[in-house]
Amino acid sequence: MSLHKTSLTTRPTRSVLAVPGHRFKMVQSAASSAADAVFIDLEDSVPRAEKTGALQSTIRALNDLDWGSKVVTVRVNSVDSIVDENEIRALTRDAERLDTILIPKVESVATLRRVEDLIEEQTARRADICLEALIETAPGLLNVDSIAAGGGRLVGLHFGVGDFSASIGARNVEVGGTHPGYAVTRKDEIGNYQSAPLDLWTYPMMRILVAARAFGLRAIDGPYGGFRDIVLTRATALKAAAMGYDGKQVIHPAQIEVTQAAFTPEPQELESARKTLEAMRQAEAAGLAAISVEGKMVDYANVRMAQRLLAMAGEAPSV
Repeated sequence: MSLHKTSLTTRPTRSVLAVPGHRFKMVQSAASSAADAVFIDLEDSVPRAEKTGALQSTIRALNDLDWGSKVVTVRVNSVDSIVDENEIRALTRDAERLDTILIPKVESVATLRRVEDLIEEQTARRADICLEALIETAPGLLNVDSIAAGGGRLVGLHFGVGDFSASIGARNVEVGGTHPGYAVTRKDEIGNYQSAPLDLWTYPMMRILVAARAFGLRAIDGPYGGFRDIVLTRATALKAAAMGYDGKQVIHPAQIEVTQAAFTPEPQELESARKTLEAMRQAEAAGLAAISVEGKMVDYANVRMAQRLLAMAGEAPSV
């Protein structure tokens, strides 16, 4: 992995704020927001008549605005897995402050190779631009392992939950939410019915996450569409964080704070992780590979989990 890719994948991406490229004032606000990362959208949130202007406005924003330490991405247009080549060329040639290009509806590694070829065709042959893939169709999920294994400039996978819902024909009420009909209903021994709601997105989220982890990629969950509902925004972020995702897309600044908090370990979690590592250090000194901590058995699997938790808080412990 190149030095730039290594640096990019270690920067936090707890919240990834999406903003339409043709709305320059909104892009300005995104640049100064508290979000860890921003993706400027040239695709779904931009009307067809505004596409050319959105590209020009986006390049202006990337060159003129202060983005601080944010990870900055642009989502380009793609039709039937054919990317807009003019957008790739223009961004590669003219956009100075660009970390990654987010490719929508990726269904095979061939799409990523084509984008890499377009970047390499430019005179500058910029090594600082990486790629991220949106997995948001049934074929994309089916091929996610080979996509993640593609290497090259790829640094992350995003779950495009809205388009994925349409791709599989799911009935839904909110992007990132679960239809109330997706539940298991049982009848008890005296004839009473009880329903337990289920999470429609567990399977695709886990498949994407496992593929990302297997090949050292960042994993970003899709947004929750009901941005005014902070309770459900927080709940969906906590779910993704608990699974092991690195962050989550947000579509409104009101979602940033609770989303970042969901991906930030609680003080008691961090203290427990530190105790685990300290106990293991003492165990090793005594020639042991496992020890009891607060009534629980601790071994090297617990150590690795504790190290991951502390790394999320910016600590880099070792045993």
